[in-house]
Amino acid sequence: MIHENTSSAIEQTQQWLERAVIGLNLCPFAKAVHVKNQIRYVVSDAAHIDALCDDLVSELEYLAEASAERVDTTLIVLTNVMQYFLDFNDFLDVADGILEELELDGILQVAPFHPQFQFADTELDDITNFTNRSPYPMLHLLREDSVSRAVEAFPEESTIAENNIATMQKLGHEGWKKLFNSPA
Repeated sequence: MIHENTSSAIEQTQQWLERAVIGLNLCPFAKAVHVKNQIRYVVSDAAHIDALCDDLVSELEYLAEASAERVDTTLIVLTNVMQYFLDFNDFLDVADGILEELELDGILQVAPFHPQFQFADTELDDITNFTNRSPYPMLHLLREDSVSRAVEAFPEESTIAENNIATMQKLGHEGWKKLFNSPA
């Protein structure tokens, strides 16, 4: 079941977005939708994969129907399921299948964030994994049109991953911890 509220999970997600994603400029496109309040934050308290699939369908349909000026992107925060990263990673194929079933592939996409996120061929504690580490498992629903417009407006798009790696390596684990252990 999806909840729209200002729970601790939402507050922690917003803090992560402001301090890490925007604060470290890990995604140069995030600030604009944040400032314009075009991010929809929802908590899924699904306890099993079927309920999560139902929540994902509901939010994909909602975003597809909503005006982009009102809701440009959605963060689904998972508080009960997909706590183990490999299960979460496997679920991304299911999410892509749902996009296809709803005929929304090419219109919307799903991006993953997880507290244990690990890129292929990296060690678990590699600081570069932290570019996709969030306080909770999260499914980020994006509009393909918005992504395309953002990329067109940001000619250095191909350097984002490279810049993020450099940022995280400079910040290090201690710097990452300080982001969240100090007042805003």
